[in-house]
Amino acid sequence: APGSANPASVTGNHSLNPIGSKMKIKIGDSTFTATLYDNATAAAFKILLPITVNMTELNGNEKYVDLPTNLPANALNPGTIQAGDLMLWNSTTLVLFYKTFSTSYNYTRLGKIDDISGLVAAVGTGNVAVRFELE
Repeated sequence: APGSANPASVTGNHSLNPIGSKMKIKIGDSTFTATLYDNATAAAFKILLPITVNMTELNGNEKYVDLPTNLPANALNPGTIQAGDLMLWNSTTLVLFYKTFSTSYNYTRLGKIDDISGLVAAVGTGNVAVRFELE
């Protein structure tokens, strides 16, 4: 109905202020807590949770998986990828970065792991099963 829109949902897709929506990322015996951004992409991703995916190794700095559904994308070039960043590439590829590096690619921000201690060891050097669930 007209006038029923929630003004809080109209925030910019690249707000760097997390709304405190927490997610758990389980990799093997390790569990990481991540904070989701307040954007349409993260809201759509939350609907898919919980989900366990087999993520493919790429470039020695990321794991990726194609999601079963398109998410709303609003990609920008972040300039520098931070270890622990959870991003969307195009509209279906979920990417978990475990190294910090400069990029020329465009991504939509989904969330960020709060404490990346042990992340590199957890993801290992090959493909890895990862479970994403709301806290």
